[in-house]
Amino acid sequence: MRPLEQAARVLLLALFALVVSPGEVSAEAAAPAFVVIVHPSNPAGALERSFVADAFLKKTTRWPDGGVIKPVDLPPTSTTRERFSRDVLKRSVAAVKTYWQQIIFSGRDVPPAELSGDEAVVQYVLTHRGAIGYVSGGARVGDAKTVSVR
Repeated sequence: MRPLEQAARVLLLALFALVVSPGEVSAEAAAPAFVVIVHPSNPAGALERSFVADAFLKKTTRWPDGGVIKPVDLPPTSTTRERFSRDVLKRSVAAVKTYWQQIIFSGRDVPPAELSGDEAVVQYVLTHRGAIGYVSGGARVGDAKTVSVR
């Protein structure tokens, strides 16, 4: 192999190693965009995405055990809410707002309460037995139970 070809191979291998090596991953980069939380007494360990979406759009109002579902949202400007809306509700925050305007106008229901941030959502979930909320992936959830959404 010629010296130039060998140098090119070494350079390519070095670049490849930089791209694929795990290196240091920050906790923020490793954390999910959001986690769904429920009251600690809730027996669910995992929930279907469609069930969670229906709960936040109030198309489903009861847990399987008959308890009332009490969803709670983050503010519309929250990036966590935008990601949750896109991934779980399959709609933008603006589309969800439009949905709720139509529901309110028809007199059928009101949207979930909007709380100021992760801490407020955690406190709400801990103090309301049927509560379900979501917080940023790095938030401290205390005794609230995290559930996977599949």
